[in-house]
Amino acid sequence: MSNFMTGGMSIPMSFEQLNLYESSYSPSTVHVKNTALQSFFARLLFQKAISVFKWTLPENWDEDYFKYILYAWGYIAIIKTDKYGVICQHGTRYGYNVFYQPTNIIISNPLIHGTLTPEIGTECAVIKLMPDWGSIIDLVDYYADQMALCAESISINLLNSHVCVVFPAKGKNQAESYKALYDKVAGGEPATVIDASLFKEDGTIAWDVFQQNLKENYIASDIISDLRKLEAEFDTKVGIKNANTDKKERLITSEVEANDQETETLADLWLDCINKGIKTAKKLFPDLELSVTWRKTREGGVASENRASFDNGAI
Repeated sequence: MSNFMTGGMSIPMSFEQLNLYESSYSPSTVHVKNTALQSFFARLLFQKAISVFKWTLPENWDEDYFKYILYAWGYIAIIKTDKYGVICQHGTRYGYNVFYQPTNIIISNPLIHGTLTPEIGTECAVIKLMPDWGSIIDLVDYYADQMALCAESISINLLNSHVCVVFPAKGKNQAESYKALYDKVAGGEPATVIDASLFKEDGTIAWDVFQQNLKENYIASDIISDLRKLEAEFDTKVGIKNANTDKKERLITSEVEANDQETETLADLWLDCINKGIKTAKKLFPDLELSVTWRKTREGGVASENRASFDNGAI
C-alpha cells in the first residue's frame, strides 16, 4: 500500500492500524472500498482529473509515470543523475525547516546507484499538486464510492421492478411444472400447453401475480439522475466545465455558465502550485523543457474533449 493511501504512516501496518485509518472515512457498515464497481469509477474519475491539464515534458520522461505519481502521490521530484540526466522520480519527504516544510527528498530506485537525499530547492526541484502536499485520491475515492452505490442501487431497483408471479405448489413435481411453465412463457413461446392438474379443482388458475406498485417503486431514473449530478459535481471540483444541473431542467445561458468560477477555483490553485515547482525546476535545470497549460480554453462553453459522462443513462 502506498503512502498516499495511508496518510504518511509507516508500512507495513497491522490489520488494526489499517482498520483504524479506513474507518474514519469508510464506515464498516458500508462496504464500498476494494470492490470492482468502486475501482471502475475510481479509474474513470482519476483519468478525467489528470486530463484537465496539458503537459509538455522532456522526451526521455515517461508521461504516464509523471502524471500518476504527481496526481496520486501529490508531488514528484526532479533530479539530475549521471546515467539518465535530468529525470522525474517518486520520493519521500524528509526533514523540516523553520516553517515545518520538508527539506529533502529520499529517492530509492534499483536502477540508480545508492539512495539519494537531495536538498529541495538547491539539489532538486519538487512539483506539488496542492499546497499541503496532498493528492486527489481522497477526492476520487469519495465520488467513486457514491457513484458505485448509485450504480448498485440502479441494478437492484431494476431487478426488483420485475413482475412477480406466485405459484402455490403441493409438492416438488408440481413446483417443477410451474417453473417449466414460467420459463416457457417468459421465453416468449406463443403457445404453451400445461397439464390440467396445474389448475384448481373448480378449473380456475392456481397461481396469481404478487401485487406490487411497480411504478411507485421504480426509482432507477431518479438514481441515474443523481449519478449524473455526482459526476457533474466531481467535474466542477477538478476543473471540467459542465452545466451543473440536470439536463431535464430548462436553462438559460447565464445559468449554465454560473458555475464557471467554481469550476476553475480549485484547479487554478493546483495550476499555480504546479507552476511554482516548474519555476524552481527551470532555475536549477535551465535546459529543461517542462510546461503545463489548460487542455481546453477557459473562455465560454461547457464542452470538454475529455468528458466521459452518463448522460445516456449507461452504467
